Amino acid sequence: MTGARSHLPPPSSAAPAVVLSAGDARRIALRAQGLLGAVDRRAGVPGVLRRLGAVQLDTISVLARSHELLPYARLGAVGRAAVEQAYWDGERAFEYWSHAACVLPMEEWPLFAFRRRRFRARESWYHEMSPTAYEKVLAQLRTEGPLTATELGGAKNGGPWWDWSEAKVAVERALMLGDVVCTRRRGWKRVYDLAERAIPAALLHDDLSDEECLRRLVAQAGAAMGVATQADLADYHRLSLAQVESVVADTGLVPVDVAGWAPQGRPTSAHRAWADPAALDGPPRGRHRTTLLSPFDSLVWDRPRTERIFGFTHRLEAYTPAPKRVYGYFAMPLLAGGQLLGRVDPAREGGTLVARHAAFEGGAARAARSAPAMAEALAEAARWVGCGEVRVERTTPAEAHGALVAEVARTPV
Repeated sequence: MTGARSHLPPPSSAAPAVVLSAGDARRIALRAQGLLGAVDRRAGVPGVLRRLGAVQLDTISVLARSHELLPYARLGAVGRAAVEQAYWDGERAFEYWSHAACVLPMEEWPLFAFRRRRFRARESWYHEMSPTAYEKVLAQLRTEGPLTATELGGAKNGGPWWDWSEAKVAVERALMLGDVVCTRRRGWKRVYDLAERAIPAALLHDDLSDEECLRRLVAQAGAAMGVATQADLADYHRLSLAQVESVVADTGLVPVDVAGWAPQGRPTSAHRAWADPAALDGPPRGRHRTTLLSPFDSLVWDRPRTERIFGFTHRLEAYTPAPKRVYGYFAMPLLAGGQLLGRVDPAREGGTLVARHAAFEGGAARAARSAPAMAEALAEAARWVGCGEVRVERTTPAEAHGALVAEVARTPV
């Protein structure tokens, strides 16, 4: 890595002075995401959440739910109780709309004032409700304390999952507007509370301007990714490119050139790259994590970024009809040696972790070289979820089946 590391003028008026190879950028991204180098185990799951700034939630549970797979990928066999305590102890985190529905560090509450204001200015909604429903829900929470949607009067009317009851519509609207917050879950149910009661007084404000909210969120995204294009920065908290463009030069991020990142021809502002200054302090070194990743992991949730950094194309197929799936219902990318070497569609059958489909990148020779890493990742995942053995059903390429089965047999669970 070369060049000055001080804050530079906007890219429109000066060319980046820092030049990174594609390999440098990949290692910076891995280190920023906590997947290269020593892990701060004392910080535990709360430290992972603070580092990433957002952990996506999803209802699918195969080995575990996605929010559990995130710290597992970085810390190893972290207990489920530790994860639940870190996210939903009522003090350290809250749920809100970021990249999607996410768990966010409590200190980020003020940064989403711009989004709450946007929701408050909204004139039309998918779900309708009576004029009194909103205040009724707030009054019930004020009188009875934190409640689930069921306790507020029922989550659904009895139809499909989107057929919400009026109480559910009202409390979700209140959550979006910031009058209500979720800082706890009971099982998988949100427990709603008044924001004035659950958010610390020092954080319970919408004092930050839209510009300041955006500046801080873009800076946070840049630190979490290490190096990123403006399109990457926008995707992290689902901002617009125009919003990123308006503040990025004032975030402290450093403009850089990354070899191979800008397309041939006429790159747009979306392709401009920026790096966290701390990420440029020295070449990223340390041990690479070998692990299976949730498809919703922030290392891979942005598909164009994943393809650019790793040359790896991945799509979640859970909502694809089974006959049309290529890799499987919940195929999890395999990370090893700083590369994405393939993916596996896992399942549990009693005390056995089943690799329904283990698919490797490249041909048979490359698959054979990747088989030990796949076996290691499967064995660790099996131990984590309490399985005593691993079984491989199918591989791609098919010629890799014997090599993977042999590696699994010699890798202790």
